[in-house]
Amino acid sequence: MQDTIGIPACFSSGEKPSDDPTAVTRSGESVFISVFRTKIADQCRLVIVTWCKNELLHGLSVSVEGPQGENQYGCKFELKPWWFWRKQGSKRFVIDGNKPVDVFWHLKAVKFNGQTEPISDYYVAVVCNEEVVLLVGDLKKEAYRKTGCRPALIDPILVSRKEHIFGRKRFSTRAKFHEKGGFHEISIECKNRNVDSLDGVIVVEPEMEMRIDGNLALHVQHLQWKFRGNESINVNKRRLQVYWDVHDWLFSPGLRHALFIFKPVLSSSSSSSPLSSLSLSSQTGSSGSLEGLNNGGTPEFCLFLYAWKIE
Repeated sequence: MQDTIGIPACFSSGEKPSDDPTAVTRSGESVFISVFRTKIADQCRLVIVTWCKNELLHGLSVSVEGPQGENQYGCKFELKPWWFWRKQGSKRFVIDGNKPVDVFWHLKAVKFNGQTEPISDYYVAVVCNEEVVLLVGDLKKEAYRKTGCRPALIDPILVSRKEHIFGRKRFSTRAKFHEKGGFHEISIECKNRNVDSLDGVIVVEPEMEMRIDGNLALHVQHLQWKFRGNESINVNKRRLQVYWDVHDWLFSPGLRHALFIFKPVLSSSSSSSPLSSLSLSSQTGSSGSLEGLNNGGTPEFCLFLYAWKIE
């Protein structure tokens, strides 16, 4: 079912990637997952593009799910720092028994700039039935020339992005809140504040600050009581609903993660409306679900950020 090219440690060999964040990050790699919905072989399917990074290498996985998420097919490979790894090429796998899907990649001059996902000078293209059904990266002309295929008639929809990051007190990343928008710098810090009690005793209370592009966007005090919640904020005059669950940061021992969800608020949506089909748990954002799609079928993008706290 799968064609493997040097599987990175953060991927399970020959298995569907686990929905358990603990399993995904068991080796300590940073992981960045983009989930797209598009039409492949006459069926609407999810395409999952996963980048991972550790101290030695970057890894890339491209997989396609069946119409109901019952099967998953794909290929994986490592971007090793040595001269002999393949910086460009293609690989084929078969879905539904007899329908070929080709993945083309070009990473000769790719720039990561310390990030898990590339920022420029690359492409990864998924081709089926002589159509480029998904194309990520900025070298689009080169991708169409190399594949010799036309763009698909239906544009893919970015359903969600999921990132796993590690830190002690401060967690930083850069991400888009809209598919066609620019990148934003996100910084989340959990710290303790000394508070004078009524009887004169100094009490230590945890609090959390979130900054976007250097500006204070969210400040949660008394975090021991408000470890789950949501709030509407404005970023570049656009409303964004932020959900957080930091329970495990405060009350669980060992390596533990908090979950943050960033959801753009559509002009016709209520800022207080709950996330459709989403729950603030470690299972949120399973790649096998049609997350980010409401009952009317309108795409609603979500960014899931898993922040792993290490001592």
